[in-house]
Amino acid sequence: MKILVTAAAVCALVVLLAGCTSGTSSDIPHLGGGSAHAGSGQDQPAKLHAAADCIRSHGAPGYQDPVVDSTGHVYTDSRSLQNLSEAQGKAIEQACSSLITAAGFSPTDEPPAPPALVAAGVKAAQCLRAHGLPDYRDPKGSTPFTPGHGFGLSADEIPNNGALGKQDPSLQAAFKACRKQLDAEVRASSLSALSHG
Repeated sequence: MKILVTAAAVCALVVLLAGCTSGTSSDIPHLGGGSAHAGSGQDQPAKLHAAADCIRSHGAPGYQDPVVDSTGHVYTDSRSLQNLSEAQGKAIEQACSSLITAAGFSPTDEPPAPPALVAAGVKAAQCLRAHGLPDYRDPKGSTPFTPGHGFGLSADEIPNNGALGKQDPSLQAAFKACRKQLDAEVRASSLSALSHG
């Protein structure tokens, strides 16, 4: 299902987990230190699992193990980290930062969307435009997405500039009409599918 991602929600996640350039960031935890493109190695899956175990045991029990695709890109379960409190973020930072760095990833960074996901997203976008969302743009490899949830919507892509949120009748009608395409996009964004990209 498509998820509306507000700028405030994104900023809160970035502030909590990755630091922020605006305002004071001296007391803001920063998870990770690796990149979203890990080096190859037979121990990479074990390192990713160890980091994920640490994240789960220190405040995010639903966090899934990151996956590595055939090109070495690491995809993470960033969505499960969105509602952490500042205290949970700090606990994860203190306990897990060395494991995250050793595993070569950052829990909040995502590599580009792979071609199969972009193709599924374009089909969903075409359907949404045909069913009442004429401003919905085709995604590209650089379009932000959330693993397991697909591409998001920006306010300017939905009626009334997003004033009614997910409850907008036009949005709900388009989602209903395009359920098959949206479900295919979500499947293409799953960690399992991303690992085969």
